[in-house]
Amino acid sequence: MDLQGKTAIVLGGTSGIGLAATRQLAEAGAVVVAGSRSAAHIDQAAIGTAGAVSLHAIDVLDRAALAALFEEHAGFHILVAAATGGPRASGPFLQMDLDGFQGSFRKLWGYTNSVRLGAPHMAEDGAIVLVSGFPAKKANPGSSAISTVGNAVEGFARAIAPEIAPRRINVVSPGVIDTPMFAAQGDARQQFLANATRNMLIKRAGSADEVASAILFTLRNDYMTGTTIDVDGGATLP
Repeated sequence: MDLQGKTAIVLGGTSGIGLAATRQLAEAGAVVVAGSRSAAHIDQAAIGTAGAVSLHAIDVLDRAALAALFEEHAGFHILVAAATGGPRASGPFLQMDLDGFQGSFRKLWGYTNSVRLGAPHMAEDGAIVLVSGFPAKKANPGSSAISTVGNAVEGFARAIAPEIAPRRINVVSPGVIDTPMFAAQGDARQQFLANATRNMLIKRAGSADEVASAILFTLRNDYMTGTTIDVDGGATLP
């Protein structure tokens, strides 16, 4: 796919990996519509994108709003779903609040809403990318909810790839990425990221741009569908 002039909708496109994808798509010549439920993130993205991107306040769990957005941009070629849907639970499973575990699936529901409502309005040669995470393949203690949701995301993409063809759908699975998802700042942040990656083959956190470049790769490669690409610093290896 030549990204020049293509309309791209990036949900969760105003922070972290989504924002990096928004910027890289705009730099590649795409017409980008970036959505977020966070007004603060929209304000920050407006500064960083300087008019190259159309910004929209939207919650991926609001089906009516999503449907209206997709209808407005009918014929679009690219859908990137990077919105988390809300907080995700962590900690020992046998001590976990089950409502928190269930709430972690807001990410999956946001993705299913986005694909179900968006795909019918896409061009037939369009492409979708979802964002998963390395715990789907290698769950450390305390990450059962995140791992289970990631598995569901990757399985969802494989399951529906035959149904939505010739439209394509792929997943990018990041490792520990230095994004605003981690709230700590300064030395505490650096120590947290160092501890999180000390047993990985590449002993540093990845950048949002490194993940976004994989997203653009899957968009450009017309021979990929139903696939998951790991951009995780070797996190899933022994």
